[in-house]
Amino acid sequence: MVRALFPAFFVMILTVAPSLAQLTPDRTYYGVGRSIPVQVAVPADTKGEATIGLFAPGSAEPTETAPVVPGGANLAMLFPKFWEQKSAKVAYAQLIVGEKKIGPPVVLQPLLDGNPAFKDPNSGRPAFAPTGRSYNGLRAYVEKNVRIETSEGPMTFRMRPDQAPNTAWNFMGLAGGGFYTDIIFHRIMGSQAGRPPFMVQVGDPMGTGSGGPGFSIDLENSTLPHDFGVLSMARSNDPNSAGSQVFICLSREGTKFLDGGYCSFAELIDGQDALTKIAATPVVDNGSGEMSRPQSPPRIVSAKLVDALPFGEQPALPKAPAPAATPR
Repeated sequence: MVRALFPAFFVMILTVAPSLAQLTPDRTYYGVGRSIPVQVAVPADTKGEATIGLFAPGSAEPTETAPVVPGGANLAMLFPKFWEQKSAKVAYAQLIVGEKKIGPPVVLQPLLDGNPAFKDPNSGRPAFAPTGRSYNGLRAYVEKNVRIETSEGPMTFRMRPDQAPNTAWNFMGLAGGGFYTDIIFHRIMGSQAGRPPFMVQVGDPMGTGSGGPGFSIDLENSTLPHDFGVLSMARSNDPNSAGSQVFICLSREGTKFLDGGYCSFAELIDGQDALTKIAATPVVDNGSGEMSRPQSPPRIVSAKLVDALPFGEQPALPKAPAPAATPR
């Protein structure tokens, strides 16, 4: 998965479409020890006490709750331990009225000093320095999914900021800013004799496999297993060279060797049929002996950010299609 690098200084401002969220942060960034103002909107047709629950990734019950009323609220006052603990883990703030979760949650991502990967001299694989990272505050935003319209149908991906917060943020910024508009899937490696399905790759505006957004981001140490529908960053041999090119995994068997070496940051929650169609596109030699260049490339028509569901209510992940029966 090789692409050219385009070093540049880059500051990303994530612009999102108006949200239907009932819990909305006043701004995106909050320094340590400062107030965390949010707006609370309780729908008129709901009944019961309004609370905000703090959830850890994957949890079924909140770690803490606090009552609120419509209007402004300060998360730092509602949850005094929040700044004291200075947790390095992503948390989710969810509005709850009675027993019902209302609107998408707010992602609370700790801002930590960078820890770029390096190549381990013994294994040659990416590694990270075991050094402390300063805690600088929070990034807060309404949780969004990314909906991709392709020539083969729509696909929706749930971001996993709990696994790779800066990578998810980078992808959301590109998608929300229109980067993924009319871009082809330039590399497709579906089922082939003697090899399990591998992946489909997209995100190069030139369609050659060597283009990018004009900047690169550091590899993050995600532990999300590469599996069917998992979205991960393509890069060159430099661990910290990802930008806009991504690949969608087609099977666990074909991609498990990528764990720990590539940054997985999102997962498919809708659009299995579209992915299967893209993976089945006929391919030819890409010029280097690899059968991966699509004869008639499918493409991303557009991408946009859409509100996520309330915390814990995302649909079950689609399963990989069963392999075709071998003719007798």
